Amino acid sequence: MNQNSVNALTALTAAVVLAACSGSTPTAPAAPAPKATAAPNDRPAPTAQVPRSFERGPAPSEKSVTAKRGPFAFEKIEVPAGSGPGFNKGTIYAPTDTSRGTFGAVVMSPGFASPHTWIDWYGPRLASQGFVVMMLETNTLFDVPLLRGRQIVAALDYLTARSVVRGRVDPSRTAVMGHSMGGGGTLEAARQRPGLKAAVPLAPWNPDYNWGGVVVPTMIIGAQRDVIAPTALMSEAYYNRLTAAPEKAYLVLRGAGHLTFMSPNATIAKYVISWMKRFVDNDSRYDRFLCPPPKPRGLLTVYRGTCPTG
Repeated sequence: MNQNSVNALTALTAAVVLAACSGSTPTAPAAPAPKATAAPNDRPAPTAQVPRSFERGPAPSEKSVTAKRGPFAFEKIEVPAGSGPGFNKGTIYAPTDTSRGTFGAVVMSPGFASPHTWIDWYGPRLASQGFVVMMLETNTLFDVPLLRGRQIVAALDYLTARSVVRGRVDPSRTAVMGHSMGGGGTLEAARQRPGLKAAVPLAPWNPDYNWGGVVVPTMIIGAQRDVIAPTALMSEAYYNRLTAAPEKAYLVLRGAGHLTFMSPNATIAKYVISWMKRFVDNDSRYDRFLCPPPKPRGLLTVYRGTCPTG
């Protein structure tokens, strides 16, 4: 583990201690929801299928969804502080080929005490697969999940309406992501902005468990050895409370810890890309990676989900 990772772990652990002192430490739900015996049983209710697809790029394969780069060339654009209201600054990664139409937009938040550069690998990975991505630098490194959620929404509004790449973005196809407290902020953003097409919290940390109002297709990815955001206390509990989400999934990475999400990882990329493609682009070609639900073996210890309606 390098020094940055050690510092990150120290800071994140401090976050939990500080939150405990302020009385905001997440507590286990009074009555844990029962686990599903089969992934299809997690479906809350049938949903109408959106007919139009926004396919971007060639037909996917196992190789393409795990590759370090996808088929789209992209550029990197810095967003300085003061560019828009409600957020600090960030970095945009945007496909340069506009001949195939506009792209879906994604905003991602880092975790507590973490600059966005520590999770920057998601930007090029998603942009090269056909998304305009903004990696958000939060107003302060210590912002709580609620504030991160508001900043994610503000950055998304900037990206779709005011940024230099707004002409490449379809403002009706937007999504959010985040790690740790940024993952908690992702859930907050999904609750604030029901028109989002997808949300992917990674090892989310949030003292709130009230996610019954989230109506955004949401995939939660946890880590088996996470001691900062333990899956049973957080990721799984949040997933069980997504009772109104039309589609949802919950998976756990075998042997992974809280900091696993800060380094390039083919398994994380595979499921993030597949979820975004399926629900932001309505591209049913990616159903094969989500439906039938992957068996919890190999790199996964758990996979539960509604299985896309495509």
